[in-house]
Amino acid sequence: MSFDLNMIRAKFPALSTTDHGVPRIYFDNPAGTQVSQSVVDSMSQCLIESNANMHGSFVTSQRADQIVDGVHDAMADMLNAASPDEIVFGQNMTTLTLHISRSIGRLLKPGDEIVLSRMDHDANISPWLLLARDLGLEVRWLPFNTETFEFDSDALDNVLTDRTKLVCVGAASNLIGTINDVKAMCAKAKAAGAMSYIDAVQSAPHLSTDVQDIGCDFLVCSAYKFFGPHQGILWGRREVLEKLDAYKLRPAPEEIPGCFETGTQSHEGMAGTIAAVDYFSWVGETMAGEYHDRYSHFEGRRKYVHAAMDLLFDYEANLGSILTRGLQALPGVHVQGITAPAAMDRRVPTVSFTVDGVSPDVVAEELGARNIFVWSGNMYAVEVTNLLGVEDSGGVVRIGPVHYNSEDEVNALLSALADILPRAAVA
Repeated sequence: MSFDLNMIRAKFPALSTTDHGVPRIYFDNPAGTQVSQSVVDSMSQCLIESNANMHGSFVTSQRADQIVDGVHDAMADMLNAASPDEIVFGQNMTTLTLHISRSIGRLLKPGDEIVLSRMDHDANISPWLLLARDLGLEVRWLPFNTETFEFDSDALDNVLTDRTKLVCVGAASNLIGTINDVKAMCAKAKAAGAMSYIDAVQSAPHLSTDVQDIGCDFLVCSAYKFFGPHQGILWGRREVLEKLDAYKLRPAPEEIPGCFETGTQSHEGMAGTIAAVDYFSWVGETMAGEYHDRYSHFEGRRKYVHAAMDLLFDYEANLGSILTRGLQALPGVHVQGITAPAAMDRRVPTVSFTVDGVSPDVVAEELGARNIFVWSGNMYAVEVTNLLGVEDSGGVVRIGPVHYNSEDEVNALLSALADILPRAAVA
């Protein structure tokens, strides 16, 4: 079976919701996706049957233990981790990064350098700026080319020095959509003797993610961006995690990953995350047969999840192409990102744009009134909007289709914009 959009959409109850008879069109996905019924059911079942803390001698606690073990296995499959022990859970990527940065900081000393990216979400910038402030570290910035919306091939080479100890960069931009060659960047960081910290929050919903192939030391993502509940996930290379000092309570485990999973975790969120990974596995097993040979070195769920991501990326690339071409055809619209038809494989389908003489907030409000959900502003990517020169004018309008969206929905959005923009420009 090939990709079946109707079967996909039937898995997501929110997609059939209407307001006053008007269907919802969800293009707000880069900030948080809708969840499948299986995620809802798994979380509900956990709260009914497994609502207890861990390591007790009674059945609800034992079931909680099973969920916690199961979710580490699930995310190890999704990220191709060498071991489930390398997976750390927390509330979200931001919280995990702020937390682990304290431990990483124990390996650094005044005068050491860290490299931060001008393309990143602030969650992969501010924690490190705070660490630099506290420890007297030097910050070196990795700029992107504002004409190509990509990093130049020598950009990292120009900022790495023999004092660089950490390189932090996003796998995909949450604002301009660019997919970065983080594998090459991690190799350069390693050659310079530096650790690498990859923000995969925006890439994980769209791309097959293999931490062993990427060669990074840390990678973080959030389940609510890939059709699961509000959960953050950090992968860390075992030998690196084990040399970090964990900031934890005294009775907490000494071993990874428990030493980094502070306090009682959201077991219901973990149950939902398992269901989200299993959803990808279902897609991969039932619809992505032509991609299975790419992952013949994997087995079972791991194979199916990665095959699914390739299938879904190809579908989404078509949506992104239709959206980008449609936006470029509208007068006064400027797409802030890669637009070349042959380059759609170098971006996720998240597309941001500005409109001459029209505030992004006005566009988002007009679309919202038609039950088309988009975001406006800087999306916490303040370095990006500053570099592009759009921060003071309100940032951008961001549209984020995913694989449960349809071409008809993209065309409905474009039709709405064609009606809204001329009137908004006059006003």
